[in-house]
Amino acid sequence: MAQHLNIRLSDSLYAAVIERSQKSGQSVDHLVQAALAEALDVDHHSIFQVSTSGALVQGLYQGCVTVADLRRHGDLGLGTFEDLDGEMILVDGHCFQALSDGRVLEAPDDALTPFAAVVNFASDLETSWTDVQNFADLTNRLDQLRVSENAIAAFRIEGEFSVLELRAACRHESGTGLVDAVADQGLFDLREISGTLVGFWSPEYTRAISIAGYHLHFLSHDHAHGGHVLDLAAKQLTAQVHRVSDVHLAIPETEAFLAADLSGDTRAALDIAEH
Repeated sequence: MAQHLNIRLSDSLYAAVIERSQKSGQSVDHLVQAALAEALDVDHHSIFQVSTSGALVQGLYQGCVTVADLRRHGDLGLGTFEDLDGEMILVDGHCFQALSDGRVLEAPDDALTPFAAVVNFASDLETSWTDVQNFADLTNRLDQLRVSENAIAAFRIEGEFSVLELRAACRHESGTGLVDAVADQGLFDLREISGTLVGFWSPEYTRAISIAGYHLHFLSHDHAHGGHVLDLAAKQLTAQVHRVSDVHLAIPETEAFLAADLSGDTRAALDIAEH
């Protein structure tokens, strides 16, 4: 979660920050955090992604990055685990595995992921809503927080949900295409539950490597329930957005990935798998 830091600035530094903010359109928070991150050699407003959505569609589920390595690159994000074994939710630096039988476990550091995306989350903007009717209503509201159709955005959303429809993929060995693999996924219909949504919006041009549009996972506040979000309704939500300006892609060095044909159009397969 974002922390607050009160500091004293010289008049010249303060004037320079305000001038840069007015000229660039970037918030003062963003400018100060970016300057501190550069000075301290910390990734900021960067997304670290393991493998590609195209590889996932092809059934390349071999783990290639550990949870420990993933957490070094971010404290919030989502993904899956080796052999497509459930849904990953990374929040506040803790990595959880939502399994197809409904259980949620905290993943050990040596667990492997074939696909994940994480950020060091720092809120650029925060707002609150009431009476969110469904997933489409939520994404319409989230659209208002994004600054561009060409920029990736990360989201953290807290609140009270009256309805949640979730899924968690079942374990499948590599080689099973994603559409076939999610045909027997676990489905969960939850009522009156509080928790956190984490995820991303990615532009159309990222479709070759990422999941275009909105991709959100849920973790209940008691860590007893979680999964990939299919639909929802909420009484009250607080949404924070983290704007991404830098992408780091970890390309697997597995034999299967290096030999795979990843040139096909994954739009239809991802649409089935995501929705």
